[in-house]
Amino acid sequence: MAAAAAGRGPGCGPGDSPEGPEAGAPERRRKAHGMLKLYYGLSEVEAAGRPAGPDPLDPTDLNGAHFDPEVYLDKLRRECPLAQLMDSETDMVRQIRALDSDMQTLVYENYNKFISATDTIRKMKNDFRKMEDEMDRLATNMAVITDFSARISATLQDRHERITKLAGVHALLRKLQFLFELPSRLTKCVELGAYGQAVRYQGRARAVLQQYQHLPSFRAIQDDCQVITARLAQQLRQRFREGGSGAPEQAECVELLLALGEPAEELCEEFLAHGRARLEEELRSLEAELGPSPPAPDVLEFTDRGGSGFVGGLCQVAAAYQELFAAQGPAGGERLAAFARELGSRYFALVERRLAQEQGGSDNSLLVRALDRFHRRLRAPGALLAAAGLAEAATEIIVERVARERLGQHLQGLQSAFLGCLTDVRQALAAPRVAGKEGPGLAELLANVASSTLSHIKASLASVHLFTAKEVSFSNKPYFRGEFCSQGVRESLIVGFIRSMCQTAQNFCDSPGEKGGATPPALLLLLSRLCLDYETATISYILTLTDEQFLVQDQSPVTPVSTLCAEARETARRLLTHYVKVQGLVISQMLRKSVETRDWLSTLEPRNVRAVMKRVVEDTTAIDVQVGLLYEEGVRKAQSSDSSKRTFSVYSSSRQQGRYAPSYTPSAPMDTNLLSNIQKLFSERIDVFSPVEFNKVSVLTGIIKISLKTLLECVRLRTFGRFGLQQVQVDCHFLQLYLWRFVADEELVHLLLDEVVASAALRCPDPVPMEPSVVEVICERG
Repeated sequence: MAAAAAGRGPGCGPGDSPEGPEAGAPERRRKAHGMLKLYYGLSEVEAAGRPAGPDPLDPTDLNGAHFDPEVYLDKLRRECPLAQLMDSETDMVRQIRALDSDMQTLVYENYNKFISATDTIRKMKNDFRKMEDEMDRLATNMAVITDFSARISATLQDRHERITKLAGVHALLRKLQFLFELPSRLTKCVELGAYGQAVRYQGRARAVLQQYQHLPSFRAIQDDCQVITARLAQQLRQRFREGGSGAPEQAECVELLLALGEPAEELCEEFLAHGRARLEEELRSLEAELGPSPPAPDVLEFTDRGGSGFVGGLCQVAAAYQELFAAQGPAGGERLAAFARELGSRYFALVERRLAQEQGGSDNSLLVRALDRFHRRLRAPGALLAAAGLAEAATEIIVERVARERLGQHLQGLQSAFLGCLTDVRQALAAPRVAGKEGPGLAELLANVASSTLSHIKASLASVHLFTAKEVSFSNKPYFRGEFCSQGVRESLIVGFIRSMCQTAQNFCDSPGEKGGATPPALLLLLSRLCLDYETATISYILTLTDEQFLVQDQSPVTPVSTLCAEARETARRLLTHYVKVQGLVISQMLRKSVETRDWLSTLEPRNVRAVMKRVVEDTTAIDVQVGLLYEEGVRKAQSSDSSKRTFSVYSSSRQQGRYAPSYTPSAPMDTNLLSNIQKLFSERIDVFSPVEFNKVSVLTGIIKISLKTLLECVRLRTFGRFGLQQVQVDCHFLQLYLWRFVADEELVHLLLDEVVASAALRCPDPVPMEPSVVEVICERG
């Protein structure tokens, strides 16, 4: 049973066994089935009756080309149990029956198709047999028709020859009649003004008359025609020279004269002369509109008049010239190009004069429309007169120049607007405060200047963007797609304005004897903050907006954003540094005058803090408030809890005695100086004009350093009595009570005030300091 199952299982069906007379029958059926599938267009894999997935070289694949039944039987005997072998046999029987059924179906279907094809072929044979009979009858009929036609031609040949001769004689007689009637016809055409018809008659007869002029009759006709033709040519020249008719009529006159054999060179010069006269009249009309007395017409109306009058007339002259004198060759084309260049340059000059009157306006819409129409109207003569280069000259000389000038005007407008904003700020800062009403603060003024400047920049960008609009005819030119966007708008307008703004701001940092002396310190502070804001965000935003709107495609180098930001930051730093110097100078002038105008040797015992010190504290507080409106607080060093008392302790008996004790000994002045110098070596060096950071603490620190350093230098130039030294001690303690809170490091104030008191003590013959408690009481009371 195992052998039988193996012989009929799915792995080795009955047809796969090499034994028995029917061993090859299944294989033949499989091949026949595959051939049918190949006939009907199935793939080779499907025709073989197997899927494309298994390996075709596998000997155990039933559908494979390399199937080996012995190997497959061995595999089944080794791997499959008896039950699986029996199931395989059942499945194989089912598949064989299904294949037999498919084969029968295919055979029956193809048998029916073969029967239908046989019937069709039989019918076609019958139809073609009938068609052959009809073709034979047609060939017989055509032979009969050919025979009849040959007979008719042979019968009528003599008559045809006679008719042909008579027709030739008739045509000749008509020509002779036309020649004999030609002088009268020409005379009648000249009298009626039908010059074109007369020239055509003359053209038809000229060759015949010249050929037979040796005959007397034809010679007489030719002489009469020449007289009439001469009179016709004279009338045409008279009509052409009068110039009363339009360009088409004059072109017709020239064409007729050329047909009559007149010299082309002379007619060419006369034609251009008449064209020049008409075009010069158009130019004079345009020039009259630009005169000083009548108001200049609208620029759009002016370009329309020039386009329809001069440019249209130039196109008519050029087209007629090229049509009439095409035989002149390159010489004639060069003459016409020179003619067009000369008159075109005069027309361009008038257009430039009119466009120059449009300066000063911020709206470019009307100007761009006028340039667009001007450029469009020059396309026609540009195509007709390519050698003259009118369209290229119009683009380069006028359109591009106007665009560059417009960019310059917008730059001047932005600069004027920025200066106007600064003027408004100065007026707002200088305006007196009305009781109960406060003017705009620095933050509000800064916001107004920034928003106004940015709005003007955006308006300028929108205005110049009209030059690159898609509907404008010249926007696709290389200049407007590249250089205008990158070098014109970005570099000349935007980058140029930003640098101009920075330069204008830096001009306020001049020496005090020039502009800087009249510049309000608050304006310096506002401009420094404006430049800092431009460095942090505005410059990047403006340049990004410019690049997005104008799609910069030019490869020429442009200014990087980082470079402009660095320039703006440097400008802000210079302005803030100058602000520190100006405010420090104001406070220093008060301190210097308070020291120089007082007699310190005869000063009374101090009872109060001097008013100038109170003014210094008030001004410093006001500056702190002013700077705080625009700049952040900044970083301070950790303050001690007794900052307000440290001045008192610094000038207390323990420290002061250590400092001043040597001065009490008159016998050791050199030791005192030596000790002071040694202490300066070990003290911290104070850089008065150190770089200023962009925060409030750094600004106030710089101002206070300048002020206290000035106080120190002024003290070194004076001599103090005992009470003068005590007054300095009181003033310095008062300053310490209030100034320490404004600086980044309170130790800086301690050191400078300590230097002031020490310098006063060194210049005092009787250095007796006041008791610290008394100093504190006076300062608290003050």
